[in-house]
Amino acid sequence: MPQLIDNYQRKFEYLRLSITDVCNFKCTYCLPNGYKPEGRKQFLTLPEIKQLVSVFAQLGTKKVRITGGEPSLRKDFCDIIAAAKRTQGIEKVATTTNGYRLAKDAHAWRDAGLDAINVSIDSLDPRLFHQITGENLFAKVMAGVETALKLDFQAVKVNTVLMRQLNAHQLGEFLHWIKDLPVQLRFIELMQTHDNHDLFQQQHVAGSTIMKQLLAQGWVEKIRQSTDGPARVFAHPDYAGEVGLIMPYEAHFCDSCNRLRVSSLGRLHLCLFGEQGVDLRDLLQHPEQAAQLQQRVLDELKTKRVSHFLQQGDLGGTVHLASIGG
Repeated sequence: MPQLIDNYQRKFEYLRLSITDVCNFKCTYCLPNGYKPEGRKQFLTLPEIKQLVSVFAQLGTKKVRITGGEPSLRKDFCDIIAAAKRTQGIEKVATTTNGYRLAKDAHAWRDAGLDAINVSIDSLDPRLFHQITGENLFAKVMAGVETALKLDFQAVKVNTVLMRQLNAHQLGEFLHWIKDLPVQLRFIELMQTHDNHDLFQQQHVAGSTIMKQLLAQGWVEKIRQSTDGPARVFAHPDYAGEVGLIMPYEAHFCDSCNRLRVSSLGRLHLCLFGEQGVDLRDLLQHPEQAAQLQQRVLDELKTKRVSHFLQQGDLGGTVHLASIGG
């Protein structure tokens, strides 16, 4: 069976699958004006998702991350988790959520087969959280993190987008929070898209500034695993938690790329910023089309570029980060 390997010998064992682009938060860096529906969209159905994940698994995919928008807004979210988990070859199913339903539904997600959760929390200050997300739900989201930590998930991670004037100065508070908490705290550099030029210019801060502080305090970088995401992860003997840094503007960031993306409308994207994507949906209707679907994915992978070229200001086709699952 052919494998998902590109022209630069990068192996792709990780699929980020968006199941909706709807989100109920209004985060400053993503959907500051809230979600605006553009006509009636028919997101991937459960049968289409089953077919898609099966084909990717046959090509060597081992990990599926279910994303949005906010994926838990789908009523069949648990069914989607279960379908991915039951697929032969898939070893890990994860999701990224804003935490809105986490306290209420974490048990159901775990029972459905979810292995790991990433929760977006951009500040530990309730007022600043409200300012960034547009929702006064800090206590509810934090209660969800506490609930998740009590369950036997493989990992509970917290995603924080760094912004110079809002939360970049809060490193000490975040580190204090994970001193006795087994959470991987991931600081993500703000990325420029077509709709956030002014915000990017005002708020972008390099993750390398955080890395220098961590190294000075005795944090040590861990070795990457084959299905890990893009974060460089640091551990400290005095801390139960870890720190991950996602630095897309760092030199050679794309060298370790191991993930492909499929949007909620069934388009394959080789890069978050690279291109407009190629449609897969016409081949998701019937099991007998699996071989054609495999070939289309393999053919498209041959066109993957060596880098996203963000450093040169190339924004690709990404309008906003919610459009293909971040």
